[in-house]
Amino acid sequence: MSSENLSAEQLAIAAKAAFDASQLVDVEQRNVALHGIRKVLEDRQDEVFAANQIDLDAAEKLVAEGKLAAPLLRRLSLKSPGKYASMLQGLTDIAALPSPTDAISYATELDEGLELYRVACPIGVLLVIFESRPEVVVNIAALAIKSGNAAILKGGRESTHTARLLTQLIADALRGQTTLPPSLVQTISTRDEVSALLHMDKYIDLVIPRGGNALVASVKERSRIPVMGHADGICSVYVDEHADHEKARRVVVDSKTDYPSVCNATETLLLHSSHLTTLWPSLALSLLSHKNPVTLHCDAPSLSALQSDPSITSHPVFASHVVPSTPEDYTTEWLDYTLSVQTVPSLSAAIAHVNTHGSHHTDAIVSEDARAQNTWLRGVDSAGVYVNASTRFADGFRYGFGAEVGVATGKTHARGPVGLEGLVIYKYVMRSKAEKGHVVGEFGEGGKKYLHRRIEGGSPWSQAR
Repeated sequence: MSSENLSAEQLAIAAKAAFDASQLVDVEQRNVALHGIRKVLEDRQDEVFAANQIDLDAAEKLVAEGKLAAPLLRRLSLKSPGKYASMLQGLTDIAALPSPTDAISYATELDEGLELYRVACPIGVLLVIFESRPEVVVNIAALAIKSGNAAILKGGRESTHTARLLTQLIADALRGQTTLPPSLVQTISTRDEVSALLHMDKYIDLVIPRGGNALVASVKERSRIPVMGHADGICSVYVDEHADHEKARRVVVDSKTDYPSVCNATETLLLHSSHLTTLWPSLALSLLSHKNPVTLHCDAPSLSALQSDPSITSHPVFASHVVPSTPEDYTTEWLDYTLSVQTVPSLSAAIAHVNTHGSHHTDAIVSEDARAQNTWLRGVDSAGVYVNASTRFADGFRYGFGAEVGVATGKTHARGPVGLEGLVIYKYVMRSKAEKGHVVGEFGEGGKKYLHRRIEGGSPWSQAR
C-alpha cells in the first residue's frame, strides 16, 4: 500500500491497525500470502522491469552528475542475472520455513494447575530504511508477513518507482488472495516522512536502517524508537602464517570481488608478515588481474614487497592500482574494487586490528592451525567469525533464513543476518486450570510454596470444547 495520500501519522496508525488485525488471522494465511505475492510478481514481471528501468535511467544521470555513488547504481538493477528469480525463490523458501511465532522457550508449573509459558510473538510495526536495492522491498515484506509483523519501508530515492510498484503488487496479492490487511506492508518516499515516523513510538516498535554509517548514525540520533542494524560493513580477511596459499587466494579474491558493493564484501586484507615475499605477490597478482582490477591500498611493508617484484611492477595496472595506504583507509567501507592491505606480525595483532578498526560485521581467518582458528573465533568480536571461508557467506539467504531484513552488529536480541527469529520477541502466558483460579495471596509464609516444575509437551492454548 502506498502512502501517497496519507500523512505520516495516518500511515503509522494504519500500520498499527493492520498489525493488530493480523494477529487474529489464521497463521496459515501468512504462507498463502507469500505464495500469492510470488504469483503476482511472476505474472507482472514486465511491469516491474519497466519501473526498474525508469529508476536506472534516472540513476545513471545522477552518477554522471556526481550526485549518486556508482556502487548504488550497481545495486539498483533487478535485471542482473538471477536476481529476480532469486527474489521470487526467497518467497517460496520463507513460506516453507517453520513459523517463528508461538514457539515455547520456557514452560514451568508454578502450582498444581498454574502454568507459565514464554511464547514467541511478533515485534509489531517495523520501520525499515534502506538504500538502492529494490528487491529488499520483497525480502522484508516476506519476512515481516511470515513473522506476523507489519512493515513501513523507505527505499533510496533512486529506487522510488520500483519500490512503489512492488509494494502495490504485494498489497494486491494480500487483498485478492488472503484475509490479511493490505496495509500490512506500506512504503514512504520522503525524508520528512522518515523524520516524523522516527518520533512515533506509540505506533512503531522497531527501526531497522540498512545503509552507510551516515544513515545509521542519523537514525539512531533522531529516533525515539529502538534501532537495530549496522553502520559500515568493514569486513576483513586475515591470512595467517599457517595459511594454505591456494585456499588464501580463493577466499581473499572471492571475498573482495564476488560482489564488492555490499556490506559483506571484504574491505581489509590482514597479511602475516611471513607472506610478504612468498604468497603476497601471487595474491596481489590475482587481484590486479581480475576482470575488474582491484586497487590495493598498501601499508609500507606490503607496498615495498610489490615494488620489489618484477612480475608485479610490469603489470599493466600496477602504476594506477597499487598505492600507499592512509590511516583512514582501514576504517573505510569501499563498496568497490578497492582493498586496504595491512601487514601484521601475529595473530593477536590481527585480532586487535579487527576489533579496533572493523565494524563487528564479519571477519575471516585463513589458517591450517587449529589453535589459531579457535583463537580467532573466540577473540574477534564480530557478528560473524569464519575459518577458511569467504565473508560473502554472511547473508540470510545463504544461512538458510530465506532472506534477511538486515545485518545487526549490535548486541541486542538479534545479531548477524536477521531472519525470522530476529523479528520475534516473546510474551509470558499464564494459565490457571484451578476451579477458583489462582491468586498470589495464597503463596508465601504460611501458605503455598511455588513448585517451579518443568512442563514437558504442554501448551498455553485453550482446547476448543
